[in-house]
Amino acid sequence: MSMGESTSAPIHTTPDTNNVVSTFSVVDYVVFGLLLLLSLVIGLYHACRGWGRHTIGELLLADRKMGCLPVALSLLATFQSAVAILGAPAEIYRYGTQYWFLGCSYFLGLLIPAHIFIPVFYRLHLTSAYEYLELRFNKAVRILGTVTFIFQMVIYMGVALYAPSLALNAVTGFDLWLSVLALGIVCNIYTALGGLKAVIWTDVFQTLVMFLGQLVVIIVGSARVGGLRHVWNVTSQHGLISGIELDPDPFVRHTFWTLAFGGVFMMLSLYGVNQAQVQRYLSSHSEKAAVLSCYAVFPCQQVTLCMSCLIGLVMFAYYKEYTMSPQQEQAAPDQLVLYFVMDLLKDMPGLPGLFVACLFSGSLSTISSAFNSLATVTMEDLIQPWFPELTETRAIMLSRSLAFAYGLICLGMAYISSLLGSVLQAALSIFGMVGGPLLGLFCLGMFFPCANPPGAIIGLLTGLTMAFWIGIGAVVSRLNSAVTSPPINGSSSFLPSNMTIATVTTLMPSTTLSKPTGLQRLYSLSYLWYSAHNSTTVIVVGLIVSLLTGGMRGRTLNPDTIYPVLPKLLSLLPLSCQKRLRWRSHRQDVPVVSNLFPEKMNGVLQDSRDKERVAEDGLVLQPCSPTCVVQETSL
Repeated sequence: MSMGESTSAPIHTTPDTNNVVSTFSVVDYVVFGLLLLLSLVIGLYHACRGWGRHTIGELLLADRKMGCLPVALSLLATFQSAVAILGAPAEIYRYGTQYWFLGCSYFLGLLIPAHIFIPVFYRLHLTSAYEYLELRFNKAVRILGTVTFIFQMVIYMGVALYAPSLALNAVTGFDLWLSVLALGIVCNIYTALGGLKAVIWTDVFQTLVMFLGQLVVIIVGSARVGGLRHVWNVTSQHGLISGIELDPDPFVRHTFWTLAFGGVFMMLSLYGVNQAQVQRYLSSHSEKAAVLSCYAVFPCQQVTLCMSCLIGLVMFAYYKEYTMSPQQEQAAPDQLVLYFVMDLLKDMPGLPGLFVACLFSGSLSTISSAFNSLATVTMEDLIQPWFPELTETRAIMLSRSLAFAYGLICLGMAYISSLLGSVLQAALSIFGMVGGPLLGLFCLGMFFPCANPPGAIIGLLTGLTMAFWIGIGAVVSRLNSAVTSPPINGSSSFLPSNMTIATVTTLMPSTTLSKPTGLQRLYSLSYLWYSAHNSTTVIVVGLIVSLLTGGMRGRTLNPDTIYPVLPKLLSLLPLSCQKRLRWRSHRQDVPVVSNLFPEKMNGVLQDSRDKERVAEDGLVLQPCSPTCVVQETSL
């Protein structure tokens, strides 16, 4: 259709829309069953391959031999769950394309982990990210960080497991808890028996299924309404295509600044310090491969976000030409996409099953990563330090048992998730509330040499307290609000007139007709700023407490745990500026007491690879000084 033609179209009645739940055919069940079967086969293949010769390193870190591409696809799949597949298109459909600007945060959100977090973690030869906290602070900080992470992931994996089962029940009538059990058991088996290598390779397969399922919906849906150009015209005419909203107010739900910069902190909490992702970095066969895998995630994330946006736009254009069924009118936001897919593909046997398989792929990849990472941190941080004489065979059995145990806990959390409202907001809020303080804890240790264990502990506890105060307060505030309306930058004109809006039970942010004040104003903080606010709280409080308790005086500081971010930045200044700042330049080799170089002996650089690495960094920490002086080095 040319741009000059009218995009208005008569309203057609979709036949038999009241029977949406009966359109899942035998072929669809077969396609869906194949997903579970193939995922199980891939996992069991890696479990049975070399059975009896497995080591704990192979089970937890795939023997550190994974390549760049499978690690990249696994990184993408880990948090590209059914939560995002269901929530993002519904967000676009309801509020417009402002959400697309979240993609701007992906650049810094992946660049910073690639050049700061990965080098530090990889060169320390860690298994658990929380080992870093003991090397930097002490064992108490490590245990506190581990327990916080376990709490975060147990809650999130319940949401990720419940979401696709709820969708399947809504559109097919398939028993909700039977699907939850099937998904949980299949995932539990291949994760516990196959370890990280099985999880990564099933993630690769499931990522391809996710891409294929979403692509089918975009192609068929756009063809049904007259092409992507027609979709763009219709959505533009109805104001769904959002411009750049430059309002700096952090209490506005979605603006450019909120999405592009608040989203960076959320990305860092996921891709920078989350054990599920760090574990994949550490499984790479080299540091370079780990960095490249992080780079490779960026275009994949952009493609995924664009596909989600396109599905939302196609869905809007579709329902401008076809009426909704009563079920769709009363559906919760997280069910909109599934109803649309079943309505769109009901005459194409196999394709509805493919999209449901796409949803379950997202859920399988997420909860398998959760099981594996939870078993790893429990084993490495809570068990092995107290039982150092544990044999290899017993360690493997215990690790597999832990994965099974977390699978059972996940099923319990799925029931609790059934009591929640909007899935997308619930999941992102959890990561903001808990992931933000953890991000702040790692940044406190990595960027501030003066931070000490008391500062880290009090900072983390303060950050968690602040996080749950604001997060839970926001939920309670919305539950007590009798009147709801769309967000400040949203518009109800995006919704068909016969579309009802879930109100009291939803966790999607909404605003009252009168602007909130006082604590109510604080509770209306955009969920994308949760990570930034909470991580900053940890850093500020941690630094204050550290300075009041004497910093690192009298304590040993491992220089490998510090990233000299300020000297790195200052080294980019002209030489004259550096001299004014009294940076000392050396023309001879400087001994480095560091574990970054396994080849070193007695703190002396032994070969050209060490010198090249120091020359590339340009800076060396001198641990002999209690104030941790950072010097510029010229080799």
